[in-house]
Amino acid sequence: MCPNNNTNPESAPHAPSPPLGQWTTGLCGCFEDPSSCWVTCCCPFITFGRIAEVVDQGGTSCFSAARNYMLLAHIGAVFLYTCTYRTKLRGLYKLPAEPCGDCCVHSFCTACALCQEYRELKNRGLDPSIGWVANEKMKGGTTAPPIPAPSMTR
Repeated sequence: MCPNNNTNPESAPHAPSPPLGQWTTGLCGCFEDPSSCWVTCCCPFITFGRIAEVVDQGGTSCFSAARNYMLLAHIGAVFLYTCTYRTKLRGLYKLPAEPCGDCCVHSFCTACALCQEYRELKNRGLDPSIGWVANEKMKGGTTAPPIPAPSMTR
């Protein structure tokens, strides 16, 4: 459900990031990435958990965000939670509130909004499916020193 933390460097995108201030895809461009569209339609909490982990830069785990999504979905208030992450994403990349406010988009088109946010992260060089830690490793971000192998001593 959540990241597999596969850190294969060959799978890292090498294209430059799109300019700040504009969405790379439209709200209704769900079929530009059929796999994320399918996952979002069947299990939107998975897509949201992946987005939340990356947008929060690892501060929120995929599991906890997905769990919160499911709990809030039962009382019909999930859009109040998901729209905050759209706002955070827009803040990161200086994106306009299109076609309307974040809570409005999430209350009427949650699946489309999640698909667009997922595509946006992918188009900007991040892969939400592998989680924040693996994305940092692929970018050459925070790395831990290697752990030496234990040696035989007498």
